[in-house]
Amino acid sequence: MKLEMISTEKAPAAIGPYSQAIKAGDLLFCSGQIALDSSTGELLHGDAAAQTELVMANISALLGAAGAGFDNVVKSTVFLVDIGDFAAVNEIYGRCFCLHKPARSTVAVKSLPRGALVEIEVIACL
Repeated sequence: MKLEMISTEKAPAAIGPYSQAIKAGDLLFCSGQIALDSSTGELLHGDAAAQTELVMANISALLGAAGAGFDNVVKSTVFLVDIGDFAAVNEIYGRCFCLHKPARSTVAVKSLPRGALVEIEVIACL
């Protein structure tokens, strides 16, 4: 199976030895996104809701670079530093998945890169 790296300047560049996304056959694996501004590479220092807005915009840009959208997402994983932010994050996440509801896991973690409060990764079927 041919693997293809997917990248876009509309989402933050990778901050380590990984790709923004990888296309494998009909599947797209998007690396976890934190609230990094794609133009500056800086973390948005807002609350979890504000960070989730930017995270979902970054995911949308990655999906778009592969010719997909939120309706193509089959699985997501949400990482939260504070599970108490679940409701706020879920409300914003839910706006992106109106009718289509992918499988999802939500995990509370001790910390995330750069002090982020939320990170989300998705797998999409192209």
